[in-house]
Amino acid sequence: MNWLREFEAEAERRRGREDPPWERGARLHPDVAKSVQRFQVGEAGDGANLIAKAGGGEYLAAVKLFVAEEQNHARMLAELLGAARVPTIATHWSDTVFVRLRRALGLRLELMVLLIAEVVALRYYRALRDGAGDPLVTQVAARILADEERHVPFHCHRLRTGFAGLAKPARAAVFGAWRVLLLGVAVTVAADHGPALHRLGVGRLVFVVDVLTAFEDALARIRGEEPKPKPRYVPKRARPRGLD
Repeated sequence: MNWLREFEAEAERRRGREDPPWERGARLHPDVAKSVQRFQVGEAGDGANLIAKAGGGEYLAAVKLFVAEEQNHARMLAELLGAARVPTIATHWSDTVFVRLRRALGLRLELMVLLIAEVVALRYYRALRDGAGDPLVTQVAARILADEERHVPFHCHRLRTGFAGLAKPARAAVFGAWRVLLLGVAVTVAADHGPALHRLGVGRLVFVVDVLTAFEDALARIRGEEPKPKPRYVPKRARPRGLD
């Protein structure tokens, strides 16, 4: 796939698409609102460090468009919070940790950390889309989720190239350590956002398992394999939708 053309086509579609109807307002339970505030901070980076490491050519151009999509996510989440009469927040400890870790690393290791954030986001925005019970929230989450579903294979494609020259035993060791880091992040997010996930009908354990499954699919892509379709377990909702 030509990723630059893919990002350019999406940018063109976005320019021709109207924004969600912010004026209609939104209903966010306080637990969900706090969770969205934290994700909004995480989406709001300028991407300068990643762009600086991207080199040149088509990959650099694609990375710039990727960063623009992430910034658009931050903008939409801020607008969504505004529609729900909830303020944005300036910082959150989880974002600070991720940013410092990524900036200390080279491109390959930064993409490894970034991919963890992306697979977590896949499950989170799916929960927000399916469980919020508000039309505006559903629309915003669906738009962001569609982007994230492209971002994961985009990073996997680059990481596949980055790991191509690594011997299999070394790659297996790196992947093992990567899994441990991913598990730690998934458990932390599930705990930190647990009340919101509960309101959205997703248990903490289900969230962690789904994130681990998405990560294994990403590792398969990096190894050059197509992820195998898996039967999806649909749990009973943690709490009936609409209860306060």
